[in-house]
Amino acid sequence: MRISHLKKYLALGLVSLCASTVAWSQVGMREVVTQDMHITLVYPTQTAVSRTTRGPFEIEVALNAPLASQARHVVVMSHGTGGSALSDFTLAATLARAGFVVAQPEHRGDNYRDFSKAGPPSWLTRPQEITETIDWLAQDKAWNMQLDLQHVGVHGMSAGGVSALVMAGAQWHMMQLIRHCAQHLDEDIGFCMNGLAQQPDKQALRRRQFQTASQTDDTWLPEDLKTPHGGRTSSAQNPDPRPDARVVAVSALVPLAAIFTPESLARIQIPVGLTTADKDEVLLPQFHAQHVLKNCTTCTVLSANAPAGHFDWLSPWPAPLAQQIAAQQIRGGLPHDNFTEAQRQWAFDRIADFFKSSLAP
Repeated sequence: MRISHLKKYLALGLVSLCASTVAWSQVGMREVVTQDMHITLVYPTQTAVSRTTRGPFEIEVALNAPLASQARHVVVMSHGTGGSALSDFTLAATLARAGFVVAQPEHRGDNYRDFSKAGPPSWLTRPQEITETIDWLAQDKAWNMQLDLQHVGVHGMSAGGVSALVMAGAQWHMMQLIRHCAQHLDEDIGFCMNGLAQQPDKQALRRRQFQTASQTDDTWLPEDLKTPHGGRTSSAQNPDPRPDARVVAVSALVPLAAIFTPESLARIQIPVGLTTADKDEVLLPQFHAQHVLKNCTTCTVLSANAPAGHFDWLSPWPAPLAQQIAAQQIRGGLPHDNFTEAQRQWAFDRIADFFKSSLAP
């Protein structure tokens, strides 16, 4: 472990020891719609919670309760492909109890109600939706006076990790994806063939497309395959690669990351904390999380979870829904019995500690 990483780890531990002095036991939730985008706000409150049922989900929350007056910092949370705020509620509630306001945009065209833009089209628009979320908080009189919106955190799981890493300054392009999948398709098949379970003909076509494009000279490739997306291009006048300077720390949980260029990961300047899962067969850690850690000098591991898989982080995660989503994966996806609620909560607490340490101005 590098000395700088050890110092950060010890600092996080000290923050954790002091957490009980600033924690809230009650969690509030409010849902809003702005510019046709749903945003769920989860936050500390002094109002008692009650059991609430939404579809297959049951949560303990105080709906539309007032915000606790001491709350100050914001974490914007970006869900995974086809996701929702409810399946990330346990982490959102953990952050709320730690004193954060958690803002969860429902990404347009890539959520449980609408899959029409899942994949690269959504990766393009998710960062702007995070900025829209921060802008909405800044403009809303009920929230803006109390919150520090110049020191915002972003957390993302899976495809939400794309959102988070882009907000830190990373850039991706389609040729990075194509070359990765041409070389590692059978190993990282859960990613490279995502969405094509039970469709062998389409899998074969995609395999041919990867191979053809990867073997084509760059001169003949369409510009849209080579165009960098996300982050911002650094210059001598402004070397900061972040697309929104209000974002000062990022957390990524089992992130989709093979698409990012090594040089852009190396340009990241803000703290980035990663939560990894050794049994993730949907996004193999060696090609995704480890790709980030290999190239990003400000990135550290918040927790490495040997018994955990990809979807073990969704909580609550009702069994019928878990089995339905797992059946759509080419490989992996079922919960791992050896990964306990206590282990997941410990990892979530480390994410809260990371933001306590990194969002203080």
